[in-house]
Amino acid sequence: MQAATEAPVSLKQAFKDDFYVGAALNGRQVSGNDAKALNLIQEQFNTISPENLLKWESVHPQPDVYNFEPADNYVTLGEQEDMFIVGHTLVWHNQTPKWVFEDEQGKPVSKEVLLKRMEDHINTVAGRYKGKIDSWDVVNEALNDDGTLRQSKWLQIIGEEYLQKAFEFARQADPEAELYYNDYNLWKPEKRAGAVRLVRSLQEKGIKVDGVGMQGHYGLESPSLEDIEASIKAFSDLGVKVSFSEVDIDVLPNPSGRAGADIDATFDFDEKYNVYTTGLPDSVQQQLTARYAELFDLFKKHSDKIDRVTFWGVTDNDSWLNNWPIKGRTSYPMLFDREYQPKPAYEAVLKAAAK
Repeated sequence: MQAATEAPVSLKQAFKDDFYVGAALNGRQVSGNDAKALNLIQEQFNTISPENLLKWESVHPQPDVYNFEPADNYVTLGEQEDMFIVGHTLVWHNQTPKWVFEDEQGKPVSKEVLLKRMEDHINTVAGRYKGKIDSWDVVNEALNDDGTLRQSKWLQIIGEEYLQKAFEFARQADPEAELYYNDYNLWKPEKRAGAVRLVRSLQEKGIKVDGVGMQGHYGLESPSLEDIEASIKAFSDLGVKVSFSEVDIDVLPNPSGRAGADIDATFDFDEKYNVYTTGLPDSVQQQLTARYAELFDLFKKHSDKIDRVTFWGVTDNDSWLNNWPIKGRTSYPMLFDREYQPKPAYEAVLKAAAK
């Protein structure tokens, strides 16, 4: 007879009454070329995000060229497993081809032309997966860390209206999908305030924003739980759902001293920032375990406000942190190691669910 206290066998089961638990998937996984990862995905998660498969440069590389096969595979996998399927992302300043913002002479296009390109892209991509993709990150990373609007090409050419239009076009393309604003460093008080202003200004224009995605690219010590918690409450007070959309914990020293995900901030390779090439020391493994435990204690505490928690990758092998902010590092940010085995942090997260 099973003991009543026996731990659940998966993350999705452990948090089934709290929130979805998910992972970001890559092309090898959705095409079936990483069978071990696929087993973990099927076993552990009930929501998935596309790491790069639905970013503009991947799905719409040239004006009249769409590359839907990887995204189709991704959506099919989610449907087969009856998962909550996330689309990421429709409007972003990064991983968007230059042609989007330029005419044939390489000059900036007019506001009208760029709005039309945005509308066509959203109609085509979100429209293709209407009724299949459950939630879209409509606008990604529109804010600077001080809470002001990022001087992206979208802002420079269209003006602040681009935010409203992105949400309007997404709502037209799929009226049933949940529409999110997604960003990193939303624990920072100034950026939190900026995101609150952004969402509130959309709401005042009659635009429904369903949620805010707090990315959750964290370190072993920073940010503080108090800052993360303050943001959960601030966004929830707007009447929207809160998701932790891209969770990982960087255990390596960081040359920029930042916490976040500004992918433009890259550095040359230096061994002093790649210190665990042969494995993670036990002392650091314990820190990682404790950090994940306290984060999930916090998520559990606010499960009435949090809709999902998604890891940005499946195993340490897949993590973007192996190549950012420095290419070729050996990183250890996930709950599963390079051999697809659960780390002590995995057990700690399951324990947090049981509290």
